[in-house]
Amino acid sequence: MNERGGGTNGARYGGSVSDLWKATDPGVLCLPSGRLVRGRGLRRPLPPGPTPHYALYLLGARPPEVPWDARWLRWPDFRLPSSPAQARSLLGEAWARAADGRVEIACGGGVGRTGTALACLAVLDGVPADRAVEFVRRNYHPRAVETPWQKRYVRRFTA
Repeated sequence: MNERGGGTNGARYGGSVSDLWKATDPGVLCLPSGRLVRGRGLRRPLPPGPTPHYALYLLGARPPEVPWDARWLRWPDFRLPSSPAQARSLLGEAWARAADGRVEIACGGGVGRTGTALACLAVLDGVPADRAVEFVRRNYHPRAVETPWQKRYVRRFTA
């Protein structure tokens, strides 16, 4: 990753629909607009199938290098992003890229921080902020968004 936290390929991917995730792929969340985003835990092996075009890694320390375009958002486990402004920008970028590419959101376990980020993407996609946690729990993982402050962060997140 470079100093911005990105991989070596900074170009936006312009793929076709057949290049996107499938709604049945492991960890894939289908947003109301039809955008597909994969959430996962980095402590588990990479799922079989295609790799991301773009990833946003939510970790307290810099993640290892990956061969796809990636950004790092400093976000310690069980906490909130260290920079709300950077979080807002990177989540917006992930949501926009999901329109025509395979986007992955990941933290260590793939539940708390990843669930919180996915809920914020759901808000950007039109889900009311007070219903986004329920949406992600129903469609991604039943324990997504683990802490009261993560739930509050989503409720206060605006499109």
